[in-house]
Order: sequence, then C-alpha cells, then structure tokens
Amino acid sequence: MKKFLKVLSEWNIDITDRQLEMFEKYYEMLLVWNAKFNLTSITEKEDVYIKHFADSIAVLKYIDLNGSSIIDVGTGAGFPGIPVSIMCPDCHIVLADSLNKRVGFLNEVINELGLSDVSAVHGRAEDLAFDVDLRESFDVAFSRAVSNLSTLSEYCLPFVKINGRFISYKSGNVDDELSSADKAIGILGGRLDRIEKFEIPGFGYDRSFVFIDKCDHTPKKYPRKAGTPLKNPL
Repeated sequence: MKKFLKVLSEWNIDITDRQLEMFEKYYEMLLVWNAKFNLTSITEKEDVYIKHFADSIAVLKYIDLNGSSIIDVGTGAGFPGIPVSIMCPDCHIVLADSLNKRVGFLNEVINELGLSDVSAVHGRAEDLAFDVDLRESFDVAFSRAVSNLSTLSEYCLPFVKINGRFISYKSGNVDDELSSADKAIGILGGRLDRIEKFEIPGFGYDRSFVFIDKCDHTPKKYPRKAGTPLKNPL
C-alpha cells in the first residue's frame, strides 16, 4: 500500500481514505473470485496494486475524465474501468466483456463498492457496437487488451462519439504498431492525437497511452463479424 501511495504521490494523483478502502475491498474480492475461475495471473498484493490499480489510473495524469461517459472494452476483471470509477465517481462507465462469468464478478464488485453510475454488459465488441444505445455514444473508450492496435481500434472506435477519443493502454514500445495501424484508424474515423510514454516509478514498468481522436463517423459496416478484426486486421 505504501508503494502504491508513493506512486500516486509522484504522479500528483490525490486519493481519499474511502477510495483506499474501496481498492482494498476490490483486491479481496479479486482473490476470492480468482480461486473460482481465472481472472488474473497477478495475485500478489503489491503486484495487483502496481500493475493493475496504478497502471489503470495512470491515465489521470494526462486527461481529466470527470463527468465523462466511458466504455471499457474487454474489461476482464475490471481494468481499467473499476479503478477509474473509484477515482472518478462522477463518470458514467460501462464495462464490456465477452465472458459471462467475468460480468458476474463485475456486478458483484459494483454492488459491494456502491459504484452508482457503473454497469457491466455481456457481449463481444463486434456485436455490442451495433447496439443503438452504445454505438457512438461515449466520450471515451478504453482498452487495456493485448491485441494489436488495428484490431483494438476496430473494436473501440465504433463506440466513440465524434470529438471523443479512444485511449489504448499499451506496452512502452508502440511505435512500430502505430505505423501499421495508421490506415485502420483513418478508415474507422479516427486520427492519432498523441502518445504518452511513462513508467511506474521505482518498478521499471514501461507503458504507453495511445490517444486517438474520433473525427468522423465510423462506417456502418464496422466492426466486422466476430473474430474477423483479430484474424484479419484492417
């Protein structure tokens, strides 16, 4: 916990005692549910706090999310959506995941932490993106998934309204990946804004945020049918 607090202090991110209690409860629930089915391979407390919690909220160094509508695509165990919701309680956040067991876990966390403007939905991004209540409805789409940026852009940009943005959490070395994703980003109505590279102080954990602005409507045929964006990136 001390190392977590030190990292946040170095990032000038303030946290309250109540928020710390919520992170602790979240961690406890993660361990309990992880024993039932695999949510994360990272379970040591310090690692969870640094590699999941701190990494998730590092985005707050670069953008003010207060009041934003956010969708977290492929959220898994709730990263980055739940840590961001703890830190930004006035955000409206939708957590989207394709595995119903994970959605069950997310709903339990939402209830236990009292996250009033957070919901979890079950479905693949390729299908959810055609829901009229979700398509081009969000200020921000997040993804912390490990797919290539072309695929992630096809999953996420359809959810983002014009003048919104897609923020991809990536490893530190992202330049080559960006070059190959440039075409796909343009086709989907996006434009690269900037890359913010950072490390978690004291841990040598190199990361990048890729900020992609939504400049035009995503053509109605995207995303393509389930599995295609991964097998055949634009």
